[in-house]
Amino acid sequence: MNRCLILTLAITLLIFFGSSSTSYSGPMQDGFDAYKREDFKESFKYFQLAAEQGDALAQLLLGLMYDDGKGIIQDYTEAVKWYRLSAELGNASAQSNLGLMYAEGQGVAQDYLLAYMWFDLASSNGSKNGSEGLKMMENKMSLPQIEKAKEMARSWKPNKK
Repeated sequence: MNRCLILTLAITLLIFFGSSSTSYSGPMQDGFDAYKREDFKESFKYFQLAAEQGDALAQLLLGLMYDDGKGIIQDYTEAVKWYRLSAELGNASAQSNLGLMYAEGQGVAQDYLLAYMWFDLASSNGSKNGSEGLKMMENKMSLPQIEKAKEMARSWKPNKK
């Protein structure tokens, strides 16, 4: 499965299933509604409003939209920016996506230590993708590098919303 298909699937699942168990209002609900209509530019605008107010899910969704080029020109640097904001609030999906960006060197300089750290944090927060990312990174890193990345994850502190 390619990266673009995974991103599109992730956005679709969040929009159609993630919103059914949680009640949203305001910009988030408007963004979900626009996405369901496939009005991605409108959806982007609403998610951006919520993201700028500190909503971690909206920040993740903006990261996914920038990563995939949905409703906006694809921009990995912007994707990283929004993933990081969401990840720093403790969003496991954003942490995993940020790990992938560091692993692949997209939007940031490739950095296996930071990739491992973000995958470790995501995995600790229950992300299956985070766990899979750890396995991927372990095949590319030395034991001392892994230990250093684990220490970085242990000393990491989330931002307060």
